[in-house]
Amino acid sequence: MQVTSPVRAPLVLKKEENGQKRATTYHDITEDICRQVEAPPTNPRWLLAMLLSLAALGWGGYTLYRTWWFGLGEWGLNKTIGWAWDITNFVWWVGIGHAGTLISAILLLFRQKWRTSINRAAEAMTIFAVLCAGSFILMHMGRAWMAYWALPLPNTYGSLWVNFNSPLVWDVFAISTYLTVSVVFWYIGLIPDLATIRERAIARGDKIRAFVYGILSFGWDGSAKTWARYEEVALILAGLSTPLVLSVHTIVSMDFATSLIPGWHTTIFPPYFVAGAIFSGFAMVLTLMLITRHVFKLQAYITLEHIESMNKVIVLTGSIVGIAYLTEFFIAWYSGVEYESYAFINRAFGPYWWAYAAMMSCNVLSPQFFWFRSLRRNIYVTFILSIVVNIGMWFERFVIIVTSLHRDYLPSSWAMFYPTWVDLGDYIFTFGLFFTLFFLFAKFLPVINMAEVKAVLKSTSQTTLEKVQARSAESVASDTHQGDDK
Repeated sequence: MQVTSPVRAPLVLKKEENGQKRATTYHDITEDICRQVEAPPTNPRWLLAMLLSLAALGWGGYTLYRTWWFGLGEWGLNKTIGWAWDITNFVWWVGIGHAGTLISAILLLFRQKWRTSINRAAEAMTIFAVLCAGSFILMHMGRAWMAYWALPLPNTYGSLWVNFNSPLVWDVFAISTYLTVSVVFWYIGLIPDLATIRERAIARGDKIRAFVYGILSFGWDGSAKTWARYEEVALILAGLSTPLVLSVHTIVSMDFATSLIPGWHTTIFPPYFVAGAIFSGFAMVLTLMLITRHVFKLQAYITLEHIESMNKVIVLTGSIVGIAYLTEFFIAWYSGVEYESYAFINRAFGPYWWAYAAMMSCNVLSPQFFWFRSLRRNIYVTFILSIVVNIGMWFERFVIIVTSLHRDYLPSSWAMFYPTWVDLGDYIFTFGLFFTLFFLFAKFLPVINMAEVKAVLKSTSQTTLEKVQARSAESVASDTHQGDDK
């Protein structure tokens, strides 16, 4: 029996022109990806999306002004629930920012070629999500102009230093480091593509665009020595970023795990938070990339293989999150601590049962649909479930924070949390900020890494696949004829 080794599906599909397909060339890649950058900003769909995000940013800006001018009394917090909507959104946005570094750094180190078409947008999403997360820290401070007090800087108040034993201080170092490395990694990857846009602008005589992109490309000349240094820097940054993927959300989880509040004081939080962050981050990458794929007509570069690979990661991390939920209940029972047991019973059957039900259905049940290959490769199912997953991950953070605080050791202090319109407006502000930045990025910078896609074109194109399959078929036929001769 002849066994043929399976061949991976292509990561770059053929071009279709006049009803006929032909092999995609390097020039095609440059033209398709530079098209939206070089075109005037008159795309009606882009303009509508930009107007909506600016409207959200403006309305949220007004509620942010009220938060800082009138104080945190504008929020729905009370004496029992001191953390609620703000920290829920902070942890949610930090989690969304994890997929970008994972795709860029870890998959680069493991030489996964399917990352090449999605890493640029994922890295940008990371930066914008971390900025949104940081905005909630500034909101929660009440006096944002005092934010530098969280840094270990010399000051005029004598020996006044931050408390290095506090996880809130660890957050400052972890998130600022993560943001810095992510920005550098993202921008280093942009430089070759910016140089391509610069050269095209020079050829067309567009002096303004050539000047702007010439400054942004840092004099990239495309020599072999330049490329060698570029690849060395990329590997170094990937090595630095990889531990950050694990450390940042681990430290965020310690905000809760180092406390003594039932429902928080548990050692499962660090790995559980990291898995949840990758889970929600990949879901957001899918949401954005499916829209980008449709609007900019990039179906040849963001293929069903990319979508299926990301869905497999969602199944894995979603299963880890589901196991963590069950483990929490088991440990609460096994500990024999009645307060710990009550905290989890209250989550599932207390007044916030609906939030817990939403969390379990969105995070544990919905990803299981991706066990079926037909659903993993279905664009519409993937888009809907990617949104459902992020809704579920938001409810997870809400359940962890609010249900652990609203009923403490004294029944006389039990209370409920209800978000005010200012709470909602501050959340809308971060959505406006995130999508405004992402739409600007998608319009004025290459949303796909041209250099890396060109690097894998020959080995992963559909033409190469057909040649390999043809050779395999010839080999099978040859073996069959030899068997007949014998």
